[in-house]
Amino acid sequence: MRGLGTTGKMVSVASFAYTFIAVTSPSYSSCFLTKLRSAPSLRLSFAVSPLCSRRGKLMAHTLAQANLGLTYPSGIDAPKISFAAKEIDVAEWKGDLLAVGVTEKDLAKDENSKFQNSVLKKLDSHLGGLLAEVSSEEDFTGKSGQSTVVRLPGLGSKRVGLFGLGQSASSTAAFRGLGEAAAAAAKATQSSDIAIVLASSEGLSAKSNTASAIASGTVLGIYEDGRYKSESKKSALKSVDILGLGTGAEVEKKLKYTEDVTSGIIFGKELVNSPANVLTPGKLAEEASKIASTYSDVLSANILNEEQCKELKMGSYLAVAAASTNPPHFIHLIYKPPGGPAKVKLGLVGKGLTFDSGGYNIKTGPGCSIEQMKFDMGGSAAVLGAAKAIAQIKPPGVEVHFIVAACENMISGTGMRPGDIVTASNGKTIEVNNTDAEGRLTLADALVYACNQGVDKIVDLATLTGACIVALGPSIAGVFTPSDDLAKEVFAASEISGEKFWRLPMEESYWESMKSGIADMLNTGARQGGSITAALFLKQFVDEKVQWLHIDMAGPVWSDKKRTATGFGVSTLVEWVQNNSS
Repeated sequence: MRGLGTTGKMVSVASFAYTFIAVTSPSYSSCFLTKLRSAPSLRLSFAVSPLCSRRGKLMAHTLAQANLGLTYPSGIDAPKISFAAKEIDVAEWKGDLLAVGVTEKDLAKDENSKFQNSVLKKLDSHLGGLLAEVSSEEDFTGKSGQSTVVRLPGLGSKRVGLFGLGQSASSTAAFRGLGEAAAAAAKATQSSDIAIVLASSEGLSAKSNTASAIASGTVLGIYEDGRYKSESKKSALKSVDILGLGTGAEVEKKLKYTEDVTSGIIFGKELVNSPANVLTPGKLAEEASKIASTYSDVLSANILNEEQCKELKMGSYLAVAAASTNPPHFIHLIYKPPGGPAKVKLGLVGKGLTFDSGGYNIKTGPGCSIEQMKFDMGGSAAVLGAAKAIAQIKPPGVEVHFIVAACENMISGTGMRPGDIVTASNGKTIEVNNTDAEGRLTLADALVYACNQGVDKIVDLATLTGACIVALGPSIAGVFTPSDDLAKEVFAASEISGEKFWRLPMEESYWESMKSGIADMLNTGARQGGSITAALFLKQFVDEKVQWLHIDMAGPVWSDKKRTATGFGVSTLVEWVQNNSS
């Protein structure tokens, strides 16, 4: 990623000893993300590799480096929570915590300081007016982010909590926030069974979508990635009842859909959270292959090695990968719907830099964020998280190609240099004037490959530019596309997912700064409008007959406040694919 700011050689004997310990000692046997595989999968094939080849010389180093520092993440299962939609009297519900989402308007009181809202009024009557009293004493006004949880006798639940939704509540983000807040309260009180209800649900156009957002927020709120901690806490939460938002097949189907999507989001979060000494390009490819084998009824995998990429003339991608001892892996998963042919073919392309040092234009100085460059594969995490969710949902009538050009951008004597000219698989030549603008070089060959699969539409996601963070901040992704129709589709999907996007212009006049005197183009242009020129660069590698949209997610891929990955992009991609299915 551009704008956010020596591989050493190990002797063969040392590398062999390191790897031998990892292979033979059962204490190091561990799983990667969700009990997928163990450390003994490392092979000792390097012992007979020809030392005259570059890969042969460095393969021992490569295998050892995959778990540099002896870090093997523990296997922690994602939270398993049972959701049910019910229509019952809130005062009679029995469990540990009753969470009530309230707006500022819901807290209005009459001249006797009694709630006017029917749900709050009923609860308060069973509590002898104590709920109204507590809300006043705690200065609870219903503002977004406010909450108060009390333990009072008189209800079926042990505790009742009020959670602020602001002046009004109608967005997916607001209802997801309610779920997250309820999950936080459940953690704090060690609650096993909770219920969530809105004080006012009148006027909601799609109650099943509201229930879905609450459920999603609850799962993501309760989940903690403790795989890299020596001790991790387990949540006590087992069941969540969603009250007053309908019952029946429609809402139950939506809750199952939400379960599948959140499993993809959690998978994406775990990929981004994993450090580069664990999540190498090879490990990322293994994770992709595991998804395909788990859902082999609808998914297949094709992982291309370096030689196969050379045969496809992917010079732009391979130039980025050239400096690393960890070889590149080009990932291609294919979803084919059960029960019939597809009417539309979609491509999802994700940037897969498992670490970005910047190359010879190394990231230095304050704000360069080099220590966070494990998240430079956030686009690939979104794509693979979506693949996992879609394989479970199984949308009909749509074929989806999930494509990731995985590699590292490192520094060595074999690496790409500023001033080099590389040739992409469509024959176009690129003068590299900044090795830290590497993501677009990998995406160039990935986009050409996607077009060659015969897809009708492509969405690519990438943590591409710091310029987009400057423009839109940490919560909003930038959208670039020459297709108004495709933009409408993706923004419609984001309305349901609750993720934030903003369309930015593809100003063709800015391409002037991307022109090279000796090649077809430069890989970077003027400093101003950097995210726009990056999108214009990608456009050069997309067939004109294919609808294409680029998402720059450099900002929302990571939460500085929570110090963890967000799983951004997964839910919007899944919703978009679902909307394209028959």
